[in-house]
Parts: sequence; C-alpha cells; structure tokens
Amino acid sequence: VAERKMTVEEEEAKRIAEMGKPILGEHPKLEVIIEESYEFKSTVDKLIRKTNLALVVGTHSWRDQFMEAITVSAAGEEDEDESGEERLPSCFDYVMHFLTVFWKVLFACVPPTEYCNGWACFIVSILIIGMLTAVIGDLASHFGCTIGLKDSVTAVVFVAFGTSVPDTFASKAAAIQDMYADASITNVTGSNAVNVFLGIGLAWSVAAIYWASQGQEFQVSAGTLAFSVTLFTIFAFICISVLLYRRRPHLGGELGGPRGCKVATTLLFVSLWLLYILFATLEAYCYIKGF
Repeated sequence: VAERKMTVEEEEAKRIAEMGKPILGEHPKLEVIIEESYEFKSTVDKLIRKTNLALVVGTHSWRDQFMEAITVSAAGEEDEDESGEERLPSCFDYVMHFLTVFWKVLFACVPPTEYCNGWACFIVSILIIGMLTAVIGDLASHFGCTIGLKDSVTAVVFVAFGTSVPDTFASKAAAIQDMYADASITNVTGSNAVNVFLGIGLAWSVAAIYWASQGQEFQVSAGTLAFSVTLFTIFAFICISVLLYRRRPHLGGELGGPRGCKVATTLLFVSLWLLYILFATLEAYCYIKGF
C-alpha cells in the first residue's frame, strides 16, 4: 500500500516535533549552584512560627502560664522587626501589662490544656468566667442604682458591654490567626447564644423548680423584653445581610478587604449598637411606646 502523501500542515507539524527531540550538543554537562537566601529563610521561619502558634494553642505547665503572665511582651502581630531581631516592648506595652497583670495572673491559675485532655482547663475557665460575670452584673446593678438608671438600661449598656468585651478580643485573635472569618463570627454569635439561652434559661429553671416545690408559681414580668428582642432581631438581620453582601471577592470577604469597606462596615455596626441603646433607653423611660 502506498503511503499517503502528507499535507503542508502535517509536514510543518512533523518538522516542529523533530526539532523538539533531545540531541547531544556541544555542551553535554551542566553545573547547578544553589545558594541559600537568608531573606527567604527568615520569611519562611516567621511563617512557620506564626502557623505553629495558630495551630498549637495551649501550655504544658502552670510554670509556663505564670511566666507568660508576669512577662512583658511586645504587642502586635509581628514580634520581630525587619532585621529579624526580636522587638523590645514599648512604653505602651509596659502600661498595658501593669494594668492587666492582675487578670493575667488570675487566669494563669487555670489548669494547663494538657491536663485531662483539656477538660480541666475548659471546666475551670467556665467557672471563672461565670464568677466574673456575676461580679460584673452586681457591680453594674449597684452602679445603675447609684446614678438612678433603670435595670433594663443598665443591662443593655453596662452588663452587655462588660460581658462582651472578652468575646470581642477572642474574636479578634481568631480573625488574625484563622484564614477565614468563620471562627471569629461563630465565636461572637455562639457566646451570645450561650449567655442568653444558658444564662437566663438555667437561672429561670432553677427559680421555677424552687417555687414549684414551695407550691407557688414563678412569674417574670416581661417589661421591655419584647421591644428589646424585636429591635435586636431587626438589627441582627441587617448585620447578617451586610456580612452576606461582603462575601463578594472584590469586597474582601466578611472581614478585611479595602480600607473603605472596613471603615464603612465598622461605622455601620457601631451605629446599630448605639441606636439599639438609644431606642431601648427611650422605651424604658416611656419616651416611645413599646409592645
């Protein structure tokens, strides 16, 4: 059978393919010299340390916790400057350390995370947080009574603010260490859900059981609760809608992104919080009609 004559395109393709065949040229040897880049190595070491810090959270002994509590460390995401040397604490770091050293030492008493697979740390932390929340609640109640504020206003301003500050710092740490915003937002919503459902539900359940054993009914006056919950639900829906809208890539996701988006979102959320306090206060003092 006679071979089919190739077309011009096929001949060109064959010629190009043959040009790619390996051939022994006049330089059959190759020498490769690999030099270490100290700048690249320093960058990689920093990334490894930050990754290990984000993944391995916890301490091995009480000694480590107390040493960390009483030691002044430089604040910020980077503990080293551009030259690779460890950054020394500033004056602001010393001031903040002496203002918070009591709380650092107090929470250093919590068992390390290695004990009982972390359960000892979890249980003791919950107990200490509960006691501090009770103390903050009592202090806020006395403060409101001293300056003549109603209990509902004291609750939505001072008690809520005091118990939410630790959640805010925890969410900030989660946002810095995590690649996504899931841990940060889940911490905020989850902690508030536990505060409301467990804190109020458990206390009311204990009171209801006690008064039922005494043959009486346990009654709680609704007061401004319906108005506050409705207002909170409306503002929460607005916040969730903003977070969903910010998931677009050009906005940088729920957190972060361009500076303009970050500032606008922050101002919106702070404004909603201030509006909630304003409307709740006006309703408590009967300036506006509630439900």
